[in-house]
Amino acid sequence: MKYSMYWVRCTLVLAWAMVSVAAWSATIEVTDALGRKVSVVSPVKRVAVNFNFEEFTAVAGKEAWTKVVGISREPWAGWRPVIFKRYAAVIPNLEAMPDIGHSDDGTFSAEKIIALKPDVLFMSEWAFKSMITAREQIESAGIPIVVIDYNAQILDRHLASTRAMGKVMGTEARAEELAKLYEREYKDVLARIAKAGGKPKKVYVELGQAGPETIGNSYSGTMWGKMLTTLGAVNLADGKLAGPWGPINAEAVLAEDPDMILMAGSSWVNKPKAVKTGYEATLELTRNSLLAYAQRPGWPGLRAVRNGELHAIEHGLCRTLYDFVAMQYIAKRLYPDAFKDVNPEASWRAYHEKYLPVSYAGVWMLPSKP
Repeated sequence: MKYSMYWVRCTLVLAWAMVSVAAWSATIEVTDALGRKVSVVSPVKRVAVNFNFEEFTAVAGKEAWTKVVGISREPWAGWRPVIFKRYAAVIPNLEAMPDIGHSDDGTFSAEKIIALKPDVLFMSEWAFKSMITAREQIESAGIPIVVIDYNAQILDRHLASTRAMGKVMGTEARAEELAKLYEREYKDVLARIAKAGGKPKKVYVELGQAGPETIGNSYSGTMWGKMLTTLGAVNLADGKLAGPWGPINAEAVLAEDPDMILMAGSSWVNKPKAVKTGYEATLELTRNSLLAYAQRPGWPGLRAVRNGELHAIEHGLCRTLYDFVAMQYIAKRLYPDAFKDVNPEASWRAYHEKYLPVSYAGVWMLPSKP
């Protein structure tokens, strides 16, 4: 009888434990950027992040990094080391974070990801589509993949990506707030442009990375090109490129005589002649690096240069959860009367103060003339 009661108690304790575990975890369904329905056991305890690190931080909060067990380091620490170091200074485990590899250079490793045993992998759309074998191995190991996509520059994907990250990380209220902020600012820009009307202005964009002696990439149908089209401008690159990006003949730019020129800069390392923008840039540094481009053969006579519509803009402001800041800046220069009460720098500063763990600093958008 005593043994019988003992086993009854053991059974009850085991049943209670199983109920307790079930009460603290549940399988949730998440709709990712591609509209895929993904099942994830919540709350997640281990996370791998392939891209969109700053978006992940904004949506999930700085504390969420304690759950991250691996990242694709190259797109952040390699491409944007100045920004990576600023985040590493406030996120204790970031500097030593394991690397899961990167799709563009062939180092992306399903084996490394599986070994880290994450509860979920946040993966960029382009990596998901290109790394077919790797993703099949990862999913076969029971690791769900949630696709995030801000690169397509499609409003619905921006919103779906933000909400998906929030649902997985248990920060749905914060994600919803960010999704509504983005949608509101995005639609406000387009509404002001529609109301302003007028003849569309011609804009030339160039990647200001290698110095004025080298013609950098321009963009058509993607990145800055897609943004210009969305803003109702005439993109000088359209019809002049064999693909979505590439350099445009110098004579073509002179012949087109654009109303506005955007030089995309950043904090690239080992690029001494680049247009300088970002956290560590100063007004003098940015403007001097920009004005070097204004001295190209024929450029002093261009309408945009004469009228002070030659601009530096941070390349990293394109195709992100906060790209509405770049939209505001460009639109304000194209339609000044319609955007008199809009302050893009203030928008970017406020976003930092509310959603990012790093302080706002530096120069991100600047005209050649004060």
